[in-house]
Amino acid sequence: MPRRLCVLFVVFLFLAGCSSPDDAKKDVEATFDLRPVEIRQLDGWRPTGNAAALRAFRRSCEALADRPAGARMVPDRPAFGTTSDWLPVCEEAQQVEDSTDAAAQRFFRRAFRPYRVVMGTKREGLFTGYYEPQLQGSRRKTDVFSEPLHRPPADLIRVNLGDFRSSMDGERLFGRVDGSRLVPYYERSRIQDGILSGRGLEIVYVDSRVDKFFLQIQGSGRVLLRDSSLIRVGYAAANGQPYRAIGRDLIAMEEVAREDMSMQAIRQWMAEHPDRTDDLMNRNRSYVFFRERTDLDAGEGPIGAQGVPLTAGHSIAVDPRFLPYGAPLWLSSYRPLTDMEQAAGVAPVDTVEGRPVARFRRMMIAQDTGGAIRGAIRGDVFWGSGDRAAEIAGRMQSPGTYVVFLPDGLAP
Repeated sequence: MPRRLCVLFVVFLFLAGCSSPDDAKKDVEATFDLRPVEIRQLDGWRPTGNAAALRAFRRSCEALADRPAGARMVPDRPAFGTTSDWLPVCEEAQQVEDSTDAAAQRFFRRAFRPYRVVMGTKREGLFTGYYEPQLQGSRRKTDVFSEPLHRPPADLIRVNLGDFRSSMDGERLFGRVDGSRLVPYYERSRIQDGILSGRGLEIVYVDSRVDKFFLQIQGSGRVLLRDSSLIRVGYAAANGQPYRAIGRDLIAMEEVAREDMSMQAIRQWMAEHPDRTDDLMNRNRSYVFFRERTDLDAGEGPIGAQGVPLTAGHSIAVDPRFLPYGAPLWLSSYRPLTDMEQAAGVAPVDTVEGRPVARFRRMMIAQDTGGAIRGAIRGDVFWGSGDRAAEIAGRMQSPGTYVVFLPDGLAP
């Protein structure tokens, strides 16, 4: 049997024994619901920021225009319609000549109908943040710049499980061929130990394994080279190993208190325990491969999973099994106050896990996803780049709800 056919046959056998996960998935999906709400019922509904959200939505429309007209927006959820159901509102969005927040708000109110996302009796979920970090790097390996950012290796096999079973559409399996078997790809520790060395996969070398680790979590970033030039890297693939949130490990190990947990707290722990840092990072067996992005202007955000540049403060990563890329979402949550805001005396409106927070009520566009973004009421807000974005994203772990806006013609 040819090698590729062997691999596909192994995958088919794997899927043939998956009835239990399918049944569990159906049980979970049976609780998903969209409930109509009135615009006036939206928490904090106001025009502020809607012009930026409209610009982000127009970018999503560019991606929607390249999809087949009859393709479902979410494969297993007919309530979200097909591409052709969304193209008319995309055309209408292009006709909004006045780019003010008020005009954008009128467009969203006129062209869409809001539906609250719920799971059974649950309407509240977790909302975190991410950003585009900047690292120091070199095209050549040196004693200082020794940590490589890798391109995807040629032996990394990606299998779309939906090609074999429609109920698993959108799910992927990554691995490598070992003889006639498809086996899991190398985990983080093996790659860090040099299993991929000598293949010419290095894009650039950075000066910190810890910074590289957090770049892989964020999924994209900038690297400032020694000649002061800047390159952009973006997510290309992953090794398929399960993502593990090491912050939870630090809490379980009683190294960091739950109320103090943040990206900054993890970094501080690593700085104080350099001899234990590699072991902690290797608990997360997932490893991200990058590609260099030469198609982005300096002022643009990174490319999200939908294939369009992200907009700081208005792009959100969601679970695409539940919500469609390009959908406007009215998010009601909280963001942490920055140290500068606290020093300036900005009064918090509430506290989350003992941390001062401000209300965050804003129109967002679903344009990205991530390994930790699982579930119908789960989101990751993109905050842009720079120190302020890093501070907010690293500390944001807030409860929240959202309402999805669907084209007026759809009636879930």
